[in-house]
Amino acid sequence: MKKILFIVTALLACGLSLPALAGAISASLDRDQIASGETVQLSLQHEGRGGGDPDLAPLNKDFDVLERNSSSSFQLVNGDLSSQRVLSLTLAPKHAGKLQIPPLSWDGQQTAALTLTVSDQPSEDQAGTVGASAPHVFLTTTLDQNKPYVQAAVVLTVRLHTDKRFYQASLDLTGSNDVSVQQMPGQDRRTTETRNGHSYDVIERQYLLLPQRSGSLTLDGPVLDAQVFDASNGGPFGAMMQTTRPLRLHGEAIKLEVRPRPAAASGHDWLPARQVTLEEAWRPDGAAVHVGEPITLHLRLRARGLTAAQLPDLGASLSLPEGIKAYPDQPKLDDTLQDSDVVGTREQDIALIASRPGRYQLPALRLSWWDTAQDTQREAVMPERTLEILPAAGGEPAPAAPASAAPPPGAAAAPGPAPSVDLPPSPPLAAKPALQSWWPWLSLVLCLLWIGTLAAWWFQLRNAQRNPVPVGNSVPESTNLNAGPARKAFQQACAADDAQAARKHLLDWVRATWPDERMTGLNALAQRLGDPALGGLLRELDRACYAAGAWRGAELAAALTSLPKASARGTTTRKLADLYP
Repeated sequence: MKKILFIVTALLACGLSLPALAGAISASLDRDQIASGETVQLSLQHEGRGGGDPDLAPLNKDFDVLERNSSSSFQLVNGDLSSQRVLSLTLAPKHAGKLQIPPLSWDGQQTAALTLTVSDQPSEDQAGTVGASAPHVFLTTTLDQNKPYVQAAVVLTVRLHTDKRFYQASLDLTGSNDVSVQQMPGQDRRTTETRNGHSYDVIERQYLLLPQRSGSLTLDGPVLDAQVFDASNGGPFGAMMQTTRPLRLHGEAIKLEVRPRPAAASGHDWLPARQVTLEEAWRPDGAAVHVGEPITLHLRLRARGLTAAQLPDLGASLSLPEGIKAYPDQPKLDDTLQDSDVVGTREQDIALIASRPGRYQLPALRLSWWDTAQDTQREAVMPERTLEILPAAGGEPAPAAPASAAPPPGAAAAPGPAPSVDLPPSPPLAAKPALQSWWPWLSLVLCLLWIGTLAAWWFQLRNAQRNPVPVGNSVPESTNLNAGPARKAFQQACAADDAQAARKHLLDWVRATWPDERMTGLNALAQRLGDPALGGLLRELDRACYAAGAWRGAELAAALTSLPKASARGTTTRKLADLYP
């Protein structure tokens, strides 16, 4: 009976303590009205010893949780143990207006909803820029154009106005699948500005936006994260402690109305720009050029409103006559800002080498582009040019023998009087003994060198007999072992249409097959093989490695299934590796 009474009493005690264990929860804000960019402290308090964490997902709609701190306390009063847990959250509003902190669930209970007012006073300046105004800090954004064409470069200028000192500040702008974003090179520009009688420090940064499709596009605005001085958070010693609080400010969303490519744009490349210039320079210009000597064509393509990466490879568009081959160098790309416009520049040197003499006519090079200012198609033209190629310097005919030259030995003398020839005077008799005096010494030196050569050959033969080289370590065997995997890797790269890998494995295959020949590039390989069709495929592979565009490796893999055995002719005498590595 006593045991039953004890169990009932224990159950009643547990039942009475359940509310204490579950406890009550509450939520409170340190203030209910702030300005844009400022943060607020949300405190969640849990009475009792409940476990787990609250569900903070409902906050993500209107707030960013910047910081999270948790503390617990225990107290024993008259034999009763009570506990309390406080969770402090630093919230940054994502936008202005009257925001609601929704009820939050914690340990099966919910907090009451809270209201927070975030002030925002839109203002429009003389330049037409709309920004989010705040008492101490705000952001403004400016686009150089609101209705760009697809893939046209748009310059976005972000200005941060503040009268506060920032610590650990960062300004970010994130791109999307529809709009790619990159920060323009260079340092941020710092100025001062007065608005409504109030002075601000202004930090200006520029970004480049590239819309990837047409239509109405929206990009999240820039986000400022920083720490600012907070004298109210340190009590009476706040000014001495230099306490800070986080600040997060969201700029307005960027909206673009992107126009598609016009139907009238008939060029191969889509180049929407405000201005495009094409310049050429020849080296040598006007001088005589022989077969085998390079003529360097320097091309400079400059576009206002496009980046350098968007400009096409003009070397691939050159139409060369039969007998002239092109060896393009790596292009130089550069992006600059000019009057708030991005200016992309692509410079490239192309070496032209003729294989036979003659007069060659290079046709004009035409590049179509779309003038975004006038909405019309235009052309940048490199005019046609005539090249005069002379025979190789070593291939000129030998000069004729002079009439006074003596006839070759054995030839019959022509009848008639002998020609008058002035002979040099005979050396004096005293000079002949001098010539005979050093001849025996020369013979002795040559004899000693011959004996030394025989001795060295004998010692080398003797060492070779003592230490024979194993057959398994011979050079041809190791070469064959390396050539097979390299050939297989080359064929696999061609099947995968991987130009970089195909070039690498092809050169490995060549070096393994011809270890005595220095083959540094595909151009040297094309000359070594001597097949014009195969040479064209190799140049296409080289062009795909160093220029934009797709490459298909099936044709090259089918044409190059084996390499001829190594010969004794060595490498080519004309060095072209420096022109096209």
